[in-house]
Amino acid sequence: MNDILEARPHGRLLSFDPSSNETIVLLQDLYFANGVAVAPDQKSLIYCETVLRRCRRYYIQGEKKGTNESFIDNLPGYPDNIRYDGEGHYWIGLSAGRTMLWDIFFKYPTLRRILYVVDKFVTVPKCMKDAGVLGVSLDGQPIALYSDPNLILSTSGLKIGNYLYYGSLYKSYISRIDLTQTKSPEK
Repeated sequence: MNDILEARPHGRLLSFDPSSNETIVLLQDLYFANGVAVAPDQKSLIYCETVLRRCRRYYIQGEKKGTNESFIDNLPGYPDNIRYDGEGHYWIGLSAGRTMLWDIFFKYPTLRRILYVVDKFVTVPKCMKDAGVLGVSLDGQPIALYSDPNLILSTSGLKIGNYLYYGSLYKSYISRIDLTQTKSPEK
């Protein structure tokens, strides 16, 4: 939570080569980098930046190797992880939905500092709700949003067969949605 409240670009994208035991920095100055998924063509990867509510594409092969571009911006919540399902979709876990209070906190750093200090002495509700999973196409177009107003800190979505599974850091269970029986509100 302190990293989120600080909202500074301390994140990095690293590449580790197990054959040489070498790690190199591909990108730095990322805002709470959280979640990485390799594209099915193996030419790029998608990574999330929680604080900025976005996911970006970084090319690891081909003509665009080493370049970075937008994948999806203005997510309806704060991304925690991303997974490719092998069927043409990425599933992005949303730790919480976007709220007016968090929008204000991110607009005014002084308010975040005050919340940080106060939170050390008193438990301050973080106004988090509406966690869930966002499904997007291979080109970053939203296709489905499943959220729960009572859920916070959903970590990721995993599609197995006709089911979408997701959990939370605060709940003692895993949710399962039958995608053949459930219509998601299109985003």
